[in-house]
Parts: sequence; C-alpha cells; structure tokens
Amino acid sequence: MDKKQLIVDTYGVFVSKHSERVRVKSEGKIIEEIPLIHLESILITSRGVSISSDVVEICADRGIDIVFLSGTGEVYGRLGSPMLIGTVKTRREQLMALTDKRGLVLGKAFASGKINNQRNLLKYFSRYRKTTNKDLYEVMENTCKKLESHDKELAILDADTIDQVRENLLNIEGRAASLYWQTIKEMLGDEIGWKGRETRGAQDPINSALNYGYGILYGQIEKSVILAGLDPYAGFVHTDKAGKPSLVLDLIEEFRQQIVDKAVFAILGKGTEIAVNSEGMLEDKSRKAIAQKVLERLDNDERFEGMKQKIRTIMMKQAQSVASFVRGDRQTYKPFIGSW
Repeated sequence: MDKKQLIVDTYGVFVSKHSERVRVKSEGKIIEEIPLIHLESILITSRGVSISSDVVEICADRGIDIVFLSGTGEVYGRLGSPMLIGTVKTRREQLMALTDKRGLVLGKAFASGKINNQRNLLKYFSRYRKTTNKDLYEVMENTCKKLESHDKELAILDADTIDQVRENLLNIEGRAASLYWQTIKEMLGDEIGWKGRETRGAQDPINSALNYGYGILYGQIEKSVILAGLDPYAGFVHTDKAGKPSLVLDLIEEFRQQIVDKAVFAILGKGTEIAVNSEGMLEDKSRKAIAQKVLERLDNDERFEGMKQKIRTIMMKQAQSVASFVRGDRQTYKPFIGSW
C-alpha cells in the first residue's frame, strides 16, 4: 500500500522539496523521501524541525495538509491552501442551523454516534472475554445495555433549537462517557493500574497515547470539514469560543472510539509498552507506534451506507453530509457507527 502520510518526528531535521519528492534530511543525509503523488499530509510531531517554503508552496497548491502536533497530542498549527474555503451558501446555512431544528438534529446525531460507538467498541472487546473472563464479560455487557438506555434518552430530547437542550444533551453524553471509561478501566485490569481518563495535562502512558491519537485524528477531521465548505469554528454541541474549532470537536466524536481508542487498546492488548519520559511525554518509539496504528486504522474498511469504504473516506462523506443537510439537500443526518 502506498504511503500517504509523512510523519516528521526527529529533532533538527530539514524538510525540503526535490523534483516531485519531499525529502527529510538530518545533518545533510537523506533519512526519508516520499513522492508527492502519494502524499496526503505531512505530520510534524517534533520540535526543531525546519521546512522549506518550496514544500509549503507545493503542498498548498496540491491540497496537502501540513499539521503541527505537540508531544501531548494538541494540534497547534495547520497549513493549507487558502483556496479551500466554503461556499457562501453552505456557511450561511450552517450558522442559521444553530437557530432552528437542524442544529438539534445534528447535535443529537453527533452524541448518538459517540454513544453507539462506545457501546460497539465494548462489544468488540467483550467477545474475547466471553470464555476467558466471564465476570468481566458480564460487566461489559451490562455497560452496553446502559449505553443503549442513554441513547434512547437522547433520542427523545426535543426542542426548537439545540440551545434549549444543550445542557441536557451534554449531561447524557457525560454519563455515558463515565460508564464507558470506567468499564475500559476494568477491562485493562489491575496489572496495568490505569487510574482513568484524563484529558489535557495527562502524563500517564495510556492517557498520553489517547490524547496523541486524538490529535492526529483532529487534523484529519478538520481537513474533511474545510473541504466540505463548512466553517470549522461554528459547531452545534460545543459552545462557541474564540479560537475553538467547535464543529471539528463535534464531528470528531463519531470517530474517536473506532479509530483512536481501538488502535491504542489494540497496542496494549498485544503487550506493546507505551512509554513516557521523565516529563510525562510519550517517547519517540511509542509516538511512532501510535501514529502508525491510527493511520493504518484510517485506511481500514468499514461497512457504511451499504458498502465497504475506508474510514478516511467515510469521514469526508460525513462532513459533506453535514453540509448537504444544512443546505437542505439532504433530509436528515445519520452518524457513522462502526461495526463490532
């Protein structure tokens, strides 16, 4: 399979263009090279990296994203083409949707997608515990039933706008997430000794791995949103705040479990160590393993809309579906729910 992402994770390297190829050099020696025709994005995850203006120009011209990711998984920068902007109609209707029923439909769909994917991932992992650990299997099945109940609670939420029920929606979503992570903690067991989910500032290996994976996913979702002609800063569930890409944070909820959680827990399940340094940052080897697994997962097939499609293709289609729905070209919006 042709490589589609260039991950630059070595301090002090120089990224340059040579003919129709992007080169990565360290102390004058070529350490990696990839044809532009195979390149979808460049992910820079290390400090001290230099990149030539020629690379920036050719990437902007060909729609190749350059994403900058901190050691904790936070996207702090993205370079893309200024031509990839939304149509006036799409963005106008996106803003108007926040004030009517369309915003509620989208908000409920994003939350439902998250809850159902949490349930399906637990079902996926529980299959392997049915004969080896019956007690844990029953705990996981019980959580799945509770998640189904939360999804039904979400389905009956009704109002004229999402603003009227946002707190209720977030409450349901939060209770579901608490159940999910508590069950994941039990699944990982005492030998790993995970204390539970932490977001920003986490320094333990598992939370650091999840945050790092979410950062990679964030870059992919943001690109999908922009290519669909949507405003990444005008979301429906996540409240507006300067500099906060709320629509990206909305849409990413459908994909966290099936892409990042599944990848990280698969690494742990194979006995691969995820290590952090003395500063609580992922070590290079662990970062590479996580990035590779997440990007591989993006190229896996899932059944969607009656056919098998790559997950990265599904992400693009979901962003386009949001745009079609707010414009009135589509009757409703259905979330992506992965298989188990």
